[in-house]
Amino acid sequence: MSTPKLPRAKERVPLLLAHLEELYPDTGTALNFASPFQLLVATILSAQCTDAQVNKITPALFARFPTAEEMAAATIAQIIPFVKSTGFYRNKAKNIHGAATAIMTEYGGQVPGTLDQLVKLPGVGRKTANVVLGDGFGVTGITVDTHVGRLSRRLGLTRKHDPVKVEMVLNKLVPQSEWTRFSHRLILHGRAVCNARKPKCGECRLAPLCPQVGVRKPADGAT
Repeated sequence: MSTPKLPRAKERVPLLLAHLEELYPDTGTALNFASPFQLLVATILSAQCTDAQVNKITPALFARFPTAEEMAAATIAQIIPFVKSTGFYRNKAKNIHGAATAIMTEYGGQVPGTLDQLVKLPGVGRKTANVVLGDGFGVTGITVDTHVGRLSRRLGLTRKHDPVKVEMVLNKLVPQSEWTRFSHRLILHGRAVCNARKPKCGECRLAPLCPQVGVRKPADGAT
């Protein structure tokens, strides 16, 4: 007897949301910040770097340059020593300074609150913008990092690899009110259980809904 297919992706999403909420009731970015600007800077620094490492260096950085005004008034050379341990530090320092300068000259010193405005800032793509919107302004958005992309494919929600295309698919599958929380919970699950090299399928609470587990056939409905 052949193994039956799982329900279509859209039919499994409510169950996935319920399991993820039970597993990770407390959501939010792991980055430490005191303002939308500090969250923006921390998120730029988190590229190719762990949140834990970013949190180690941002207290000194924000003590010296706590606002966009003070960061813009600095030089890139002055910023570099504070961010050097996060990797790609020259480019990150340049982008942080450029974003702070744009915020001062174009937005009156306030971090803009729309995705279209945020992605125009140096060093800010859709992922960074959605983090700032979701955790800095309470505007829901899907944040597609490596964890969200990987788990979305493993769970049969999409076959896409391009982050923007993954985001567009998830936007249609997940209720808008859950976008930010869903992103955080997938990230937490990706770090704790469904890691890239050795996923812990035997202890995964999402296994009954995952087409990657056992000999199940791929679920229908993934785009």
